[in-house]
Amino acid sequence: MTQNLMASGDHFRLGTFSTNCSSGMTPTQAPDRWVNSWDNNLALAKLLDAAGIDFMLPIARWIGYGGPTDFHGGVLETMTWAAGLLASTQNISVFATIHCAANHPVVVAKQIATIDQISHGRAGLNIVAGWNQPEYQALGLDLPNDHETRYGYAQEWFDLVRKIWASDTHFDWDEKYFRNIRGLKGDPAPVNGSVPIINAAGSPQGREFATDNANYLFTPAIDLARSKDEIAALKAQADAKNRKVGVLTFAHVVCRPTEKEARDYVHYIVDENADWEATDNLIRLQLAHALSFPHDLLTQIRYGFALGHGGFPLIGTPDQVAAGIISLHETGFAGTTLSFVDYLKEFPYFAEEVLPRLKRAGIR
Repeated sequence: MTQNLMASGDHFRLGTFSTNCSSGMTPTQAPDRWVNSWDNNLALAKLLDAAGIDFMLPIARWIGYGGPTDFHGGVLETMTWAAGLLASTQNISVFATIHCAANHPVVVAKQIATIDQISHGRAGLNIVAGWNQPEYQALGLDLPNDHETRYGYAQEWFDLVRKIWASDTHFDWDEKYFRNIRGLKGDPAPVNGSVPIINAAGSPQGREFATDNANYLFTPAIDLARSKDEIAALKAQADAKNRKVGVLTFAHVVCRPTEKEARDYVHYIVDENADWEATDNLIRLQLAHALSFPHDLLTQIRYGFALGHGGFPLIGTPDQVAAGIISLHETGFAGTTLSFVDYLKEFPYFAEEVLPRLKRAGIR
């Protein structure tokens, strides 16, 4: 059994986000944007593993956001992606991101148990209750208008997954959403009986679900003063249920030897090359169907969406980037994902220059 880095220790966790998706987290037309090929993902996973990065988190997408680049129009499916990466690495945790509505829980329970066996205990599950209406339409499904239905379905979905993992005898299941299941038994289970669970939640119903079920709640860091209050409230909500839930966020990195070089690159990526059509489609869908981003701030962060999908900006020298990550830690976040315009080209400099600074600061 290998230690799951997302289930042990109290260090500030670092991961990557969306490397399975075309252009990563940056809807830019710049030709040097991320290419989400399997070879690039595998090469990156090995670099991350060697550097001691904790996890890789994918986005599950079934349709892109349009625009000249059709941002996220090309996507590697997350369960098979995770299986391949876990088989090819030694220490890093890799999550599969799964939409409840599109994946039967009996199948997912078996798939997650299998990739956890492959990795000797390094798999994770990111549960998506659903928010993106065009994706539902692409699958021939109807998106429920109310969060109560979405999260009621997700709760029964995950209850059944956990029942499968925990049962050593055959059982029946006949509830509201999953009916007439007979003689079911899950074997094998995950190595440790379960795997780390992530859920991104913005609505009150979503946060009830996350604090009931997840090990980590995933939320944006738009304003750190606001985030500090939000994290305190989420931890209190979890504490009232006798649960501990860490709060993760996501950040976008442009790290260069000088601040001017970093700012010039941001100007090149966004001001000169942004895919504004895809960016505005992304923001419109967030406003219409999701509560992950505070709606009163969305109009202020259009530039940030064009740079890094609205992630916390880590722009500047290694000292400045490290200081930004330390500020996330001081705010109360348990960790952050990192995105780059080109992960393979930019991560080695981050690893060489920023990671030692974080270690000296005592958060890694």
